[in-house]
Amino acid sequence: MTACKTAATALIVLTLAALAGCSSVGAGVGVGIPVGPFSVGVGLGSGGLSAGVGTGVGPLGVGVGVNQRGQVLGTAGVGAATGVGGASVGVGVGTSTVLHDPNRPQAAPSQEGQPTSAAEPGAVQWRDASGQAVPACRAEGRC
Repeated sequence: MTACKTAATALIVLTLAALAGCSSVGAGVGVGIPVGPFSVGVGLGSGGLSAGVGTGVGPLGVGVGVNQRGQVLGTAGVGAATGVGGASVGVGVGTSTVLHDPNRPQAAPSQEGQPTSAAEPGAVQWRDASGQAVPACRAEGRC
């Protein structure tokens, strides 16, 4: 396979994987444009519209894409392609995982080092790795 066919194969594989989503099966179509060792493309399938960048070596491909919900997906797959006229047509299978989801609630900030009792408002109650209270002078190295 030439570098262009490999890149096109990788993009097709990656687009299908991104469209399939994590832990689900789907099918779709994608179009990629080789740009150096990468392929930039868009796809449409059961998961909706997505755009991505991928690369590949031989039948293996990896890439990153964004779907219409704003999720950033990391993908990997394997596939094969052949030239049909001036285009490359292929098929592949792969998997993806959500790297970032803007709709997922953010984790609450850590409460470590915050006061643990109302006995002394504003005072910090230090604790060791096992959860035992540690005097402030010890935690600050002045005991």
